[in-house]
Amino acid sequence: MKDTFKHKGMRQQLVEVLKSKGIKDAKVLAAIGKIPRHLFMDSGFIDHAYVDKAFPIAADQTISQPYTVAFQSELMQIHAGDKVLEIGTGSGYQTAVLLELGAKVFSIERQQELFKKTSKFLPKIGYRAKKIIFGDGYKGLPAEAPFKSIIVTAGAPFVPKPLLGQLIIGGRLVIPVGEEVQIMTLFIRKGPKEFEKHEFGEFRFVPLLEDKN
Repeated sequence: MKDTFKHKGMRQQLVEVLKSKGIKDAKVLAAIGKIPRHLFMDSGFIDHAYVDKAFPIAADQTISQPYTVAFQSELMQIHAGDKVLEIGTGSGYQTAVLLELGAKVFSIERQQELFKKTSKFLPKIGYRAKKIIFGDGYKGLPAEAPFKSIIVTAGAPFVPKPLLGQLIIGGRLVIPVGEEVQIMTLFIRKGPKEFEKHEFGEFRFVPLLEDKN
C-alpha cells in the first residue's frame, strides 16, 4: 500500500492530460492529483493506474476512466457538506473523489464481491463514506433522501424514476443513459415535477443491472 514520489508524479501528468481534455474544476483536478488510484487496482497493473483509460476489476466491472470520473464529478458541482448518493460503488475510486470534494457520500453496490471488498478497503486508506450499502441502485436510497446530487456510474437503459424523486429542488442527477453507448445526461430538479435536461456526448459504461447479485 505504498504511494511513492513516482506515483505522485504520474498523477500530476494525469491531471495535465485531464486539463488538456477540458476538465476545468480545480477541486476535481486536485482530488485526482491526490488519490492513489494505483491502490484501487491489482498491484500487477501499476503502470496502467495513471493512464486515462478504464480498467477491469473484480466481478466483471471496471474502474472508470479518470476523464469520466472527473467529467461526472464536475457536472455534480459539489460543495463541502453536500449529501450525495452514488449508484455503483465499484472499486471505490469515484467514492474517494466525492469524499475529497467534501461530500457526505452514501453509496450502493449490487455486486456482493465488490461490496465486501470496497467497504473494507476505503476506510483502510482513509476514505469514510457515510454508508456503503449492498442493494439495488435502481431504487435509490429512500431512507436517506433527499440528496443534493446523485451520480450513476454504470450505463442505464432508462432513467430510474426513484432517483429523480430523491433529489432536492435544485439537485442534480448525473447519469449515462443508453444501451450500447451512453449519452452523459444531467437532470436538474426545478420543481416537484419539473426537470431540466442537458446532454453531454457519448461515453461507454458497464451496464447498470437491476436487483442484487
